[in-house]
Amino acid sequence: MAMRDDTQVPAAPPATPPMPGPAQGPQLGPQLGPPPPWLQRWEIVAVLAVSLGASGLYALLSFIGSLTAKQSLSKQTATLNGSLAPGRPLLDLFSQLLNITLSLAPVFLVFYLLARAGERPSSIGVDAREPGRDLARGTVLAAVIGGTGLGLYLIAYKTGVELNVVAEGLPDIWWRFPVLLLSAAQNAISEEVIMIGYLLSRLDRLGVRPGRAIVLSAVIRGSYHLYQGAGAFLGNAVMGLIFGYLYRRWGRVMPLIIAHFLIDAVTFVGYALLAGHVSWLPKP
Repeated sequence: MAMRDDTQVPAAPPATPPMPGPAQGPQLGPQLGPPPPWLQRWEIVAVLAVSLGASGLYALLSFIGSLTAKQSLSKQTATLNGSLAPGRPLLDLFSQLLNITLSLAPVFLVFYLLARAGERPSSIGVDAREPGRDLARGTVLAAVIGGTGLGLYLIAYKTGVELNVVAEGLPDIWWRFPVLLLSAAQNAISEEVIMIGYLLSRLDRLGVRPGRAIVLSAVIRGSYHLYQGAGAFLGNAVMGLIFGYLYRRWGRVMPLIIAHFLIDAVTFVGYALLAGHVSWLPKP
């Protein structure tokens, strides 16, 4: 008689459902290394060509024009913040705000190029990680450089190598001082992000010696102030040397932005309040 086989074959376990997870987006390709040196050089040239490098060329041309004019340099004026629509306050306000906003476009370009290279603004020290220390450093730096710079300007003006710099010529209206502060912020952000954080970091990649990189940055900084005269070139170049050295030590752009903002803010607002009321300040 046939025997009954009671051996049970274990059933296959049910398929485990996939664990829920984040939605899968488009997959990125392999990470690329840094571009070749020649392409990095062209990137630097392109950034400067649409920002402060172009300003340097215009300033040089303006300085040549001032030197060849019939009047002496001290008889000529250079206005830093002038009206863009005289006699039309509302249009002037919007023109000022648009000019300030568009002047920051190269900064956004720099941040984009940093992101493409896998870097964040914090890689050049543009962040809020050390607000107290950044503010303290920036304030002390502004006091030292700002006071020294004012003295050097007055000496240069009296010796005839500097134009009469009119720090502001805006209409006496409610938005005058806010626009001056925004202008100071735009100058500080643009110059320090581009000329210090971006340029020095890119020159590092190209293997340029730190000292030479700082000197190059400082010379370019001085060049786009030439429209104010030779004294402005020299003073801002020295400022660039100091800022470049401190950036190498601190690794942060934020204290330099704060210092630059305070220097310009005091200059613009102080001029608006004091011009024509104190004897030591040239009249507009």
